[in-house]
Amino acid sequence: MPHCVYAASALCWTRSPLACLREAVRLFTTGEIVPKGSQKKLQERHAGQGNLAFGDEAISPRRPPSTRYQGSKLKLIPWILDSVRELSFHTVLDAFGGTGVVSYAFKSIGKAVTYNDYLDFNRVVGLALVANQTTRLSDDDIDFVLRRHSNVAYDDFIARSFSGVFFTDAENEWLDTAVQNIHCIDDPIKQAVAFYAIFQSCIIKRPYNLFHRANLYMRLSEVTRSFGNKTTWDAPFENHFRYFVDEINRHVFDSGVECAAVCHDATQVPGAFDLVYVDPPYVNKAGAGVDYLDFYHFLEGVLDYRNWGDRLDRKRKHMPLRGGRSPWSSSETIHTAFRDLLARFSESTLVVSYRSDGIPSEQDLMEMVRAVKGDVRLLRYGGYKYALSKNTSSQEVLIVGT
Repeated sequence: MPHCVYAASALCWTRSPLACLREAVRLFTTGEIVPKGSQKKLQERHAGQGNLAFGDEAISPRRPPSTRYQGSKLKLIPWILDSVRELSFHTVLDAFGGTGVVSYAFKSIGKAVTYNDYLDFNRVVGLALVANQTTRLSDDDIDFVLRRHSNVAYDDFIARSFSGVFFTDAENEWLDTAVQNIHCIDDPIKQAVAFYAIFQSCIIKRPYNLFHRANLYMRLSEVTRSFGNKTTWDAPFENHFRYFVDEINRHVFDSGVECAAVCHDATQVPGAFDLVYVDPPYVNKAGAGVDYLDFYHFLEGVLDYRNWGDRLDRKRKHMPLRGGRSPWSSSETIHTAFRDLLARFSESTLVVSYRSDGIPSEQDLMEMVRAVKGDVRLLRYGGYKYALSKNTSSQEVLIVGT
């Protein structure tokens, strides 16, 4: 990594917290997929001003930015918020923050949110989207990221290490420059906003939006395609970066309530919280789990550019980072992981998001929550299928323990 210091004047916009909470209706429900019968019920409940009632406050939640992340709950936000609207809580832990959309939704209704994820690049997403109250990137900031600087000795690690793997050689060279420039930004929030735009730019240019296969050939082959968008894949990185900077700049707002973003094993997050939202990696009924580090290792490497080479598993074609699998991605360890987490936050209201046909089963999860909470209810959301999933029989469930 080059030794560099970048200091630029931050452009900050501040808004009245009350105005943020009561601004023009931005209902999540518009145009979203909801189970048969529930759409009418939600629309009736949110009719008129389009607000959710939390205590004596009528609050209109903001819609988060777009996301291409595996397992995103973006389209389920109206249902999740509606399911907890009668609960009394102020502090929230989003234990598996991922895209940040659930944390963002809780922030938008005035909650003090702590976003957590065990991947550090996701912590940076939470820092940019949730903890960030006022910081945006200016045109000068964007220009700094995009151009080479004569006083910086650039490394070419991505170009040397990932040729023919995920991106073209020219794109790899662009990334080497932009990533190292972002590492030169000394304001951690501003740096996080820039990384957010880089992460989204990398994801949108990938087949399946993942890094689990060395499949650049899928982009470059001149064949008839049944999925994906070659125009998007082949658009210059700079175009995507500018687009996502604009998008996150438009989604930054001051809630008037301090929020935080951390990176811990979910059971090790310090502090006490009124409500803990638990949305762990999903293990399906066949015992196959989701390994998010394998899916997004490239982004984790971008964030740890200086040490990336020491962490690479060069024996595998897609060169992921070395390291053990999470206990949440194995059918052999996920039961214990759930019990430990629920016991750790047994004093909090627990909201567990999972799939109806997963491991543990609905019944097992209900029993685990009952072991630490007196009142437990199960809510179902039918008719929802994740992108690229072929599973049409599984339902989204929420288990709420109070």
